[in-house]
Amino acid sequence: MDKNILLEMKDITKEFPGVKALSGVNLKIKKKEIHALVGENGAGKSTLMNILSGVYPYGSYTGEIIFDGALCKFADIKQSERAGIAIIHQELALSPYMSIAENIFLGHERAKAGIIDWDKTRKDALVYMNKLGLRENPDTPVNKLGLGKRQVVEIAKALAKDVKLLILDEPTAALNEHDSQNLLKILVDLKNNHNVSCVLISHKLNEVSSVADSITVLRDGRTIETIGVAKEGVSEDKIIKSMVGREITDRFPKREHKPGNVVFEVKNWTVFHPENTRRKILDDVNFNVRAGEVVGLAGLMGSGRTELATSLFGRYYGSNISGKIFMEGKEVNLDSIPKAIKHGLAYVTEDRKEGGLVLIQNIKNNTSLANLKALSDYGVVNEGRETKTALEFKEKMNVKTPSVYQTAENLSGGNQQKVVLSKWIFTAPKVLILDEPTRGIDVGAKYEIYTIINRLAAQGMACMLISSEMPEVIGMSDRIYVMSEGRLAAELNAKDATQEKIMKHIIG
Repeated sequence: MDKNILLEMKDITKEFPGVKALSGVNLKIKKKEIHALVGENGAGKSTLMNILSGVYPYGSYTGEIIFDGALCKFADIKQSERAGIAIIHQELALSPYMSIAENIFLGHERAKAGIIDWDKTRKDALVYMNKLGLRENPDTPVNKLGLGKRQVVEIAKALAKDVKLLILDEPTAALNEHDSQNLLKILVDLKNNHNVSCVLISHKLNEVSSVADSITVLRDGRTIETIGVAKEGVSEDKIIKSMVGREITDRFPKREHKPGNVVFEVKNWTVFHPENTRRKILDDVNFNVRAGEVVGLAGLMGSGRTELATSLFGRYYGSNISGKIFMEGKEVNLDSIPKAIKHGLAYVTEDRKEGGLVLIQNIKNNTSLANLKALSDYGVVNEGRETKTALEFKEKMNVKTPSVYQTAENLSGGNQQKVVLSKWIFTAPKVLILDEPTRGIDVGAKYEIYTIINRLAAQGMACMLISSEMPEVIGMSDRIYVMSEGRLAAELNAKDATQEKIMKHIIG
């Protein structure tokens, strides 16, 4: 075996009941390399990494894993960690009420005779924190940190275990631009200065192409190709074609712009923090959305975009809320979620797993959840009508699943999002607020979500799109409102908008 190769996975095949998730997958990762693993949801990326890290133990798959020159038969995660492999999942495995130092050494504490040496714990934690540029007090509870810094704590945990190969599954999915760039710089530094190789699983192809040395594409559980970025060069279009098996010539489907009358208008909307009631989160916000229009809401994380949406939708965020809401010219009181739904407002949350779906319930139950009254006779849900409704939305939304009795947690990210959209469209809203509707979704599924949004707008629905991805806001919107520090900083026509113009208004 080539001495420069850190990992080789040969002919990996993995089957679940009725499904072949991986079929003869091959992967080679060099020492001191950032290797990106890309593919649509369901392509097999996470399954492959779960095999490598011991989540799926030896014997539950066929094929060979050769790591650092040795044939490995990992029975569990502890064995892979002892070999020098660490995986950081999208849902971080940190204990929120424990300190940074405690989290870094959780499971391999700095102790003598069963008693933790707290001085050594803090001292050693600072060593790893300094390597990663984390300038915090090691006694700070993790729940006091932002998402970006929590990711860094996870990496510090891995370094403390003498990691040789670090696997990161969608590490920047929930991060803002600044934190994402900081994390990518850390990965490059680990490669260059600490001899740590990285496997980066990401749907953000611009990030992948900027830091990866090699890119392996999986499609339908098979290895399609491995691209050497430096030698062969790479473009996002080339990666997309390899991922989906076809060219997507236009990332954002075209839509004829035919706005109607103003359907939704907000005036002088001011909101204070729910706990710190003196802290103003939104300050005198004014905007409107017309029928058949997609209005984008751009801004950095913390600018108040989600707080605006959730304070409007039944006032379930905020305190001391003032201002007026108008639906089709009439002032309405939306001080509860049932009232918001009744007046035609729907909100697709940014976190589909936490607030969008009941993951242990099936597609049928999730689809009807926000409008059970429409399917009920004298307070009892008519299951026949509920099933028929779910089947109609499954076809309409192209949810890829054999049955509406499939549990939501077993769906890919893109199909989960289609079920969330189905749930809210079933309430027949006049106004649909979409908060990060394509977060953590592959490029093929994104295109389908965009097509659904365009179809809803064409049918006369007023849509508001909140997104951290500026190309998405520009590509999908008719008009764009820019938010900065709780205020609307600008209103732009999407035809004239550029990322540079939006950033100037954000910073200005």
